[in-house]
Amino acid sequence: MGYNGAASNAMAPVTLPSRSTLLEACTAFADEAAVEIMRIYAGDLGTRTKADRSPVTDADQAAETIILRGLRALTPGTPVVAEEEMAGGHKPVLDGGPFWLVDPLDGTKEFIKRNGEFTVNIALVEDGRSTVGVVLAPATATLWRGAAGLGAEKREGDGPFRPIRTRRAPAGGLTACASRSHSIYSDLDIWFRNNGLTVADRVQAGSSLKFCLIAEGTADIYPRFGPTSEWDTAAGQAVLEAAGGEVVKTDGRPLTYGHPPFLNPHFIARTQDAR
Repeated sequence: MGYNGAASNAMAPVTLPSRSTLLEACTAFADEAAVEIMRIYAGDLGTRTKADRSPVTDADQAAETIILRGLRALTPGTPVVAEEEMAGGHKPVLDGGPFWLVDPLDGTKEFIKRNGEFTVNIALVEDGRSTVGVVLAPATATLWRGAAGLGAEKREGDGPFRPIRTRRAPAGGLTACASRSHSIYSDLDIWFRNNGLTVADRVQAGSSLKFCLIAEGTADIYPRFGPTSEWDTAAGQAVLEAAGGEVVKTDGRPLTYGHPPFLNPHFIARTQDAR
């Protein structure tokens, strides 16, 4: 695990710590953010509405503060694109070098519903690809992480990290993931049928958990034809691809990052043979 994440940047050379070092550090930042998220979850959420009419809570803000402080100390000078800073008008300039994508509380609507299906997402992007990712579900204390060249792993509670890998698509049909807040089965059914895919089972889950279910071999495919932002998907994509899966646009090309205003096109997350 001795990769040295050196990258060039239009302004000045940037040398990042190794990907294994970045994974460990981001795991610590996510764990610290989760403690604060769960403290707020147990009381007054401080819910309010942003300019785009989406909800935000005290937990979103508190978690982002913790993560940004950690990332800026870990990788000085590396831009950070973070959801709440972006909502507040802080839009960092990307210069072609590596940058971070942060969603401090992915699934704010699920957080407000108190259904437990929300995550902390931290991802590093290099040359447009998400290469390091940490996804933590605070309500269940489950963490998935992965990096290009290092593989992916999962930790439950205080237990050890265990390697995870995507499975081969079952002969009897795929298990498909859908967003709890956005799933429209009729549209998905049409798409599956048009692509010659047989779905034997469906799993509903909020936030980045869908990527992680595929990464750990619980599910096989997640088509997303609704709006998402880059910080919603980068960490989950890094975990899934490190586990042997892929995330592609509807034309089959990889989903990439660093495209202001940081909105994703439609995409399909899947195991390599779920096509």
